[in-house]
Amino acid sequence: MRSHLLNNTTAEHYRSTVSAGVERVAATLAATERPFSGVGVDELSPVVDAIDLDRPLGDAAAALDELGEVYLRDAVYFHHPRYLGHLNCPVVIPAVLGEAVLSAINSSLDTWDQSAGGTLIERRLIDWTTERIGLGPAADGIFTSGGTQSNLQALLLAREEAKVRPEHFSRLRIFTSECSHFSVQKSAKLLGLGPDAVVSVPVDRNKRMQTVALAHALESCVAEGAVPMAVVATAGTTDFGSIDPLPEIAALCEQFATWMHVDAAYGCGLLASRERRGLLEGIEHADSVTVDYHKSFFQPVSSSAVLVRDRATLRHATYHAEYLNPRRMAEERIPNQVDKSLQTTRRFDALKLWMTLRVMGADGIGELFDEVCDLAAEGWKLLAADPRFDVVVQPQLSTLVFRYIPAGVTSPDEIDRANLHARKALFASGEAIVAGTKVGDRQYLKFTLLNPETTEHDIATVLDLISGHAEKYLGDSLDRAS
Repeated sequence: MRSHLLNNTTAEHYRSTVSAGVERVAATLAATERPFSGVGVDELSPVVDAIDLDRPLGDAAAALDELGEVYLRDAVYFHHPRYLGHLNCPVVIPAVLGEAVLSAINSSLDTWDQSAGGTLIERRLIDWTTERIGLGPAADGIFTSGGTQSNLQALLLAREEAKVRPEHFSRLRIFTSECSHFSVQKSAKLLGLGPDAVVSVPVDRNKRMQTVALAHALESCVAEGAVPMAVVATAGTTDFGSIDPLPEIAALCEQFATWMHVDAAYGCGLLASRERRGLLEGIEHADSVTVDYHKSFFQPVSSSAVLVRDRATLRHATYHAEYLNPRRMAEERIPNQVDKSLQTTRRFDALKLWMTLRVMGADGIGELFDEVCDLAAEGWKLLAADPRFDVVVQPQLSTLVFRYIPAGVTSPDEIDRANLHARKALFASGEAIVAGTKVGDRQYLKFTLLNPETTEHDIATVLDLISGHAEKYLGDSLDRAS
């Protein structure tokens, strides 16, 4: 079995095995005509369950053949131009190259003696990002597994900076818009706050936090003897891509001595945009920021970070273990990243972004993100001009939320069912993938546009497919009713 270990004696075996895998994936990508095969759970589950994991195939080629049947053939392909579902991006080749390198070397980014140059590369990328945000010379941060972890760590720091004893945590309040990410509520629970800790602030017609309502909520909080622990502003809501009014929120946070966190997991691509960087005006006032490079920087999962204005606040995540990062290492200025992280063992995910910047540059990333934002603007025009659809809001970024409105049908519940059916039928066909959400209590559909290869023609075609599936459902319903 030692022949399977990657080392100096198996380098050629590694080369041929990985090359065979790359060839298989490349061939699959080249032949992929739809974003999904349409396979159902009941069809695929027995195939996977029938595999005896205690009887190895003993051969990488055979394992790749099997993988083609249980995964590659039926994977959801985000690179396809008619994948319009969730916040999943096609990935750039330099980042995939970085993934191949980091997987083989397998550095662990918790301590210097496990990573060496990897530590310095990650730190340089953190500095690069905080400079783009404008957080100032004392800024710092750490790579994380994703936006949920980044938001959790930011709110942990905010809780500790509020200087409230644990027995009084029930007095702490977090303010965020009604369109913000669910991880804010999840973080509050994990941090031991009370059930009323998260205060939902109403949004305006463009799905941006109403700062007048936020001001009233903060005033009421103080008047009731509670503590405004943090305001979470969103720069790119998951459903609408809306960006909260950051300068006004920053002013309120300063007035009420409240931690300002900006969840820019989606909108962080604007940091590389030469055309739209101004949409993030005010983010430089944040105490902490979440960025997901694996959304709008076109990086493979996972690649995310939490950034802070004052590196001293990261001490709230610091624990020293004698076997790993004893205090003397900090005194000796040995750079151990575990001192800043909620995780211990961490992949060298920063290498993917490093390779991307060294090959493409920030402008290259920004141009790709600008393309999908431009596409969303054109998609909005198509929807606004099409009497079959009701579109909710003109996009700031690259999402479109809309609803099929059939002629002659007035029942909101029936329209809901038609939209739900259209999404499900479209997914089952494999021809395209769209997301769904609720606006108020009504069912809507969503295009998340993150692929520069998607065209207006693709959008128009998918709209026709949605309309066709919905009309067929409504026609079948009428037939059943009669």
